[in-house]
Amino acid sequence: MSNLDRQATPSVCGGRGFVVAEPVRELLAPRHVQLGESTEVRRLLPNLGRRMVGAWAFVDHYGPDDIADEPGMQVPPHPHMGLQTVSWLHDGEVLHRDSVGSLRTIRPRELGLMTSGKAISHSEESPKPHARFLHGAQLWVALPDAHRNVEPHFQHHVGLPTVIAPGLIATVILGELDGTASPGTTYTPIVGADLAMTSGAEARVPLDPDFEYAVLSMSGEAEVDGVPVLPGSMLYLGCGRTELPLRALSDAGLMLLGGEPFAEEIVMWWNFIGRSHEDIAQARADWATGARFGEVHGYDGGRLSAPELPPVALKPRGRVR
Repeated sequence: MSNLDRQATPSVCGGRGFVVAEPVRELLAPRHVQLGESTEVRRLLPNLGRRMVGAWAFVDHYGPDDIADEPGMQVPPHPHMGLQTVSWLHDGEVLHRDSVGSLRTIRPRELGLMTSGKAISHSEESPKPHARFLHGAQLWVALPDAHRNVEPHFQHHVGLPTVIAPGLIATVILGELDGTASPGTTYTPIVGADLAMTSGAEARVPLDPDFEYAVLSMSGEAEVDGVPVLPGSMLYLGCGRTELPLRALSDAGLMLLGGEPFAEEIVMWWNFIGRSHEDIAQARADWATGARFGEVHGYDGGRLSAPELPPVALKPRGRVR
């Protein structure tokens, strides 16, 4: 998934100085961003009040959108570096193409996991014909310095493992939950899980007290640790929890995101994650000249051009907590 913001500004993220070391309940409101011709997304990360959750550095929620008479998702070829993209659907399909030759249609509750490593480019589109509704989330995971230049690759996993309790089915997207592990490749201690709850269900999900967590509401009405979380919003939970109480007021879909706090400071701009302004400037130049990121074959249309990069180098942030 691309960041299509033409006014993109670099931001410094990560660093343990910004992690809340105790349980909290911070409700994050989304920023609305237009993605292509007919898809509007609700951007939860990066957020004015919260830049990362573990290694999770970018979270968009979109839909459910009725795209029966619309083109649906149409994201032209664009570059990534220093991160993994996670595609997660509740409704619809997304056709993924990339510069290492991958061509896959991702369907509901299948994991599309693209590791950009040193450089990759890809496109995403609703196939023709496509389902009436499109509903899902797109997320980025920052790669640690030791692995940010790995060879790019794409994984597509169906039939992911689940954890089942009365009124709850938890599909493990990435990492491990309650002893059940996803087959997706990870590079930091992390967890991502889809929580499907039936109306009236109550559950207590086991957590790792060393992780920080957040819960994204996808659909329905639910309370997370007693806080109502409406679709398209996200509750940041901090660290220090051993379990998380949930209550569904209707059939509800949630995403649990967590991980060991990301110790490194990163620079994130447009579709790149690096460690310095110079990293980002070089990536932008390489995309403009056609070097390094490869070519996406088969997409009907041109590729995205990068916005202008502000010329000011970023400085490390001070501690605020």
